[in-house]
Amino acid sequence: MNLNEKKNKLESYLKELGKVAVAYSSGVDSTLLLKVAYDTLGADNVIAVTAVSPFFPKKETTEAVEFCKELGIRHFFVETDEMQIDGFAQNPPDRCYICKKALFSELIAVAKKNGMNCVCEGSNMDDLGDYRPGLKAIAELDVKSPLRYAELYKSEIRKLSKELNLPTWKKQSFACLASRFVYGEYITAEKLGMVEKAEDFLREMHDFTQLRVRIHDKLARIEVAPDELDVIMSKSKEINEYLRSLGFMYVTLDIGGYSMGSMNRALGIES
Repeated sequence: MNLNEKKNKLESYLKELGKVAVAYSSGVDSTLLLKVAYDTLGADNVIAVTAVSPFFPKKETTEAVEFCKELGIRHFFVETDEMQIDGFAQNPPDRCYICKKALFSELIAVAKKNGMNCVCEGSNMDDLGDYRPGLKAIAELDVKSPLRYAELYKSEIRKLSKELNLPTWKKQSFACLASRFVYGEYITAEKLGMVEKAEDFLREMHDFTQLRVRIHDKLARIEVAPDELDVIMSKSKEINEYLRSLGFMYVTLDIGGYSMGSMNRALGIES
């Protein structure tokens, strides 16, 4: 299928679903999904539901609010505290399953309360090439994945987003901050804050194509795109000083560059 055919397939599927609640994070994928759903089904048949969580930066929530307000989309919020979910803080390999099962159960309740037929989420075809236990929870709860149904890949989603003049067409891909922790390392509010502040500091320094600060106990491992490694090295002194002031004992740069799901290597899984 060409890109236009995939867009038509996406629109047809959304029409079949009728009335949808979109799990909206303000990321590249969910923004396109929400926009197409709104254009296809109309304001009365679409709502956006955003999880407000310490694992997602406040900036993302602010952008979600602004986008929905601009289009006139009804927007709802679910306050989440993943640290209170049994088994989450211990950070097992199926952490994402545990989290998604709890989160989407709440989103489904919001959808039903507002007369929607189902919840839709924004995973795409590239996600099938990575270890994503959260997709199991989505399947068990019968949450719909329209972008995967239309066989859309990330690059195609960006292209469609650009055609629709969406501000997210070249936005960095973002993942829950829990993905910065090596499996088995206990997640704490203190370490979570260290990671978020470190990434905020680096983003203010440079508009990186991709950026992750992975945490391994007291060691920070910075991942950026291979052609941006020199940016980190050119400012290594101030980066080292700031991250150490946050509580990291060692600050390292991964010379392999950014890799989606790099923590999964500990499980013997490559993206």
